[in-house]
Amino acid sequence: MSEASLAPFLVFGAPLIGEEEIAEVEAVLRSGWLGTGPRVARFEQDFAAWRGVAPAQVAAVNSCTAALHVSMVAAGLEPGSEVITTPLTFCATVNAILHAGLKPVLADIDPVTQNIDPEAIEAAITPRTRAILPVHFAGRPCSMDRIMAIARKHDLVVIEDCAHAVESEFQGQAVGTFGDFGCYSFYATKNVVTGEGGMIVGRDEERIARARMLALHGMSRDAWHRFSDKGYKHYQVVECGFKYNMMDMQAAIGIHQLARVEANWKRRKELWARYDAAFADLPIGLPAAPDADTRHGYHLYTIMLDEAESGIDRDGFLEAMNRLRIGTGVHYLSIPEHPYYQQTLGWRPEQWPMAQRIGRRTVSLPLSPALTDADAERVIDAVHTIILQR
Repeated sequence: MSEASLAPFLVFGAPLIGEEEIAEVEAVLRSGWLGTGPRVARFEQDFAAWRGVAPAQVAAVNSCTAALHVSMVAAGLEPGSEVITTPLTFCATVNAILHAGLKPVLADIDPVTQNIDPEAIEAAITPRTRAILPVHFAGRPCSMDRIMAIARKHDLVVIEDCAHAVESEFQGQAVGTFGDFGCYSFYATKNVVTGEGGMIVGRDEERIARARMLALHGMSRDAWHRFSDKGYKHYQVVECGFKYNMMDMQAAIGIHQLARVEANWKRRKELWARYDAAFADLPIGLPAAPDADTRHGYHLYTIMLDEAESGIDRDGFLEAMNRLRIGTGVHYLSIPEHPYYQQTLGWRPEQWPMAQRIGRRTVSLPLSPALTDADAERVIDAVHTIILQR
C-alpha cells in the first residue's frame, strides 16, 4: 500500500472553526432560541460596522442565492427584464435570475482576470436590459469603476455577487457597496463561514427593508418581534415572500468568524504566495497577480491545465490528485456547458469562448486558513509529482 493511500484525505475548502464558535452555538442551544433572534441581529450589526454601512442597510438571509433572489425582487425589476452576468460562475447566479422571473444574458470574461469584461457588458445591452450582476470571481474585484459607469449611462441596477469576495476592495472601497445591492455567502467553503448563510448590503434602506420582509414570508414583523420578551406582536403578510431567514445557530458561528476575518485573510494570502512561488516554474497557468489599488479576497487558487503544455488534461489531474488523497474543485465549468441551460435557453459554450476555454482547464487547489504548513507542502508536492512525471 502506498504512502499516499495511508494519508488522511485533505478536504477542499475545510473551514477553520474555533472554540469561540462552538461555545456560542452551545449557548444558542441552551437558550432555547434557535431561529431568527438576537444573534442574527448582532451579526447584522457587526457586519454593517465592518463594511462601513448603517445597520438598516443589511439583512441576513440563509444563503447568497436567497440574497440574490430577493435583491432582484426588491429592486422592482419587471418580469422578463434582462440581467447581464458572467458565464464563469456557480449556477446559483443564473438560477436566481430565473427564479426572479428575469432573463439572464451572458457577457464573456476577461481571460486574465477571469471576471466579466466591461466591454462585453456594453455589447450585450439591449432595450430590455435592466440590471448588471457582476461576480467577483475567486476574490478578485471586478472593474467596478467601468461597470458603474455603464450602469449610470444606461440607468441599470447593479447587484454584486460577492460570494467569493467578503474582504475584497476596489480602489479602497469594499465590493458589495458599489451597486444597489451586494450579496455575500457564508457557505461552508467561504471566507466567513456559518455553514449556510448569506447577507445583503443595500444602498437604499427602503429596498433593504423590503428585502428583509420578503426573506420571511412577506410578513411585516419577524419572529423575534412576534415572540420576544417584549410581548406578542401581531403580523400582517404584505407580500408573497420566501423562507430565506438566517437562524441564530448560523449567526452564532458567523459572529466569531467575522471577528477573525482579517487573520484568516492574511493566512490565505500567505498560502497563496507560497503556491505562487512553488509553481512558478511549472508548465501550468497560475492566477494573475492582484490589480493595483485593489484588495484580493484570496478565495480560490485556480490553476490552468493545457494538456499540450502540462502533459495532462484537467480531468486527469483531478483524478491524480484524488489518488493522492487531496481534494480539489472545478471553478467553474462555464454555465453554458450544463444541459439545463442548453435545453431551456439555447445556449452553447462556444458563444462565450473565453469562459469555455477557462472552464475546461481550471482546477482549484485547497486554500483555507485551516491548512497547516504541512498540508500546503502536501499540495505542492502532489502538483509537482503529477506534472513533472509526465
